[in-house]
Amino acid sequence: MVDYIGIQDIQRIVNQRGPAAFIEGLAAEIEADYRRFNQFDKSARHAIHSPVGVIELMPTSDGRMYSFKYVNGHPKNTDAGLLTVTAFGVLADVDTGYPLLLSELTITTALRTAAMSALAARWMARPDSRTMALIGNGAQSEFQAIAFHAMVGIRELRLFDIDAGASNKLARNLKAMKLDGLKVIICASAAQAVANADIVTTATADKRNATILSPEMIKPGMHINAVGGDCPGKTELHPDILLRVDAHIVVEYEPQSRIEGEIQQLPADFEVTEFADVLNGTTAGRATAEVVTIFDSVGFALEDYSALCYLHKLQLADEAGKRRQIDLIPQLADPKDLFGLLAPCSATFVTKNPQNAELQRRPVSVMA
Repeated sequence: MVDYIGIQDIQRIVNQRGPAAFIEGLAAEIEADYRRFNQFDKSARHAIHSPVGVIELMPTSDGRMYSFKYVNGHPKNTDAGLLTVTAFGVLADVDTGYPLLLSELTITTALRTAAMSALAARWMARPDSRTMALIGNGAQSEFQAIAFHAMVGIRELRLFDIDAGASNKLARNLKAMKLDGLKVIICASAAQAVANADIVTTATADKRNATILSPEMIKPGMHINAVGGDCPGKTELHPDILLRVDAHIVVEYEPQSRIEGEIQQLPADFEVTEFADVLNGTTAGRATAEVVTIFDSVGFALEDYSALCYLHKLQLADEAGKRRQIDLIPQLADPKDLFGLLAPCSATFVTKNPQNAELQRRPVSVMA
């Protein structure tokens, strides 16, 4: 049997803890894994593009556990009442190849993206940052707002979206959450939202080279959290922002970011920093208060690995007995007799394999 986390399960898990506490716990898991970055087998995600979107596989392994995520990105889906991004993932044991967990990752991807954004800002933004512009108020925006409020201390949030309804939706949802001390302002333009902001988050969905931020909007000391540019030909920042002499650019995994991040606009030899080097002290996240820091975030498989391990640990520790499993993998009395499962008397071949049962009980926390 394989552990399973569906939509109802993730709703229960997050609501039991609260979104902010869940995001903070997930951020701690991600940070711990980035600190052992060199232990992971890494590669850029495998992407198949079409005129209307992209479907991707994102695998990684630390030699003990393996994970992958299936994820799509189809910006026009909302016109048909569909999500722009959907995802699911698998966590498996490397020694046997057996999957341990099959989980939804649509909601979890939004949570881990926000956790990663706020984690990077902790290391890169000025410690006194309290105002954030949030440009692009779609499906990711609430998660970003919650994460930056809880983890970074943002107290004023300035919203802008070309769809006024999206900004109204975000403001309504944040008001209902009653986040302590958070002031929300809807702005008439990106420039108005960015003016005097300490942090600027861009999270737009349109699949094109866009100029969401232009050079004149950027002031010394700002931290830019560029989330929306995440595939070839899709960017949000004017290239002159990246080329500022006072700009410090941090990415998750450079070979992948060269293909689909904001830095796809730059020469191949342009120097950038990987986030693991910031955590490990090789490079400072912010050298001075005047530096413009840019987190060029495209989402990396390690973060999904962290999320799957985090979910599995929470599920295994669930004292309410809500853990669910599915019969995804055959359990055989004779592992060489797979065909026996299809025989009329197949029930006699299906047993509880003691070795497999022990595998299912093995805590992920020991391995992760």
